[in-house]
Amino acid sequence: MEYATFGSGCFWCTEAIFNQLKGVSKVISGYSGGKISNPTYREVCSGLTGHAEVVHIEFDPAVISYEELLSIFWRTHDPTTLNRQGADKGTQYRSVVFYHSEEQKELAEKIKVDLDASGAFDNPIVTEITAFDKFYAAEDYHQNYFENNPEQAYCQAVVRPKVEKFEKVFADRLKA
Repeated sequence: MEYATFGSGCFWCTEAIFNQLKGVSKVISGYSGGKISNPTYREVCSGLTGHAEVVHIEFDPAVISYEELLSIFWRTHDPTTLNRQGADKGTQYRSVVFYHSEEQKELAEKIKVDLDASGAFDNPIVTEITAFDKFYAAEDYHQNYFENNPEQAYCQAVVRPKVEKFEKVFADRLKA
């Protein structure tokens, strides 16, 4: 098994997407990239910890490659908005790839450059690509949030439409 750690806005959306992929065995919502140990959701939401909301993904590279995960990462959020995804604003919602190896770093940087050069997005990609250091799991009530709270207002308005679009585009990659 290998690991990938991505931040692409609210971790409820990101977790709901990556949890559905063949080859992904575990997705944990949490925090990474900041300066304090064991941060709480409230501390991270303050924007003062330096942490981003992220998902820590355990995957089988024989079933789904890191490159495929990166492709899904870039296609399921707006990597051109600095410290923002939709109505969620702040450094905790930044677009970020925390790489776990030099190979992951090189691949993430290459794809980012290629996407920018292709004109896939109207604006330049601002996704941060930085070395993975530490990951702190979010509080239990954040884990599998969309699955456990599908009727919650944010899930209905933000998460569900994103998940439904993802399921259409990546239908061939979904678990049975």
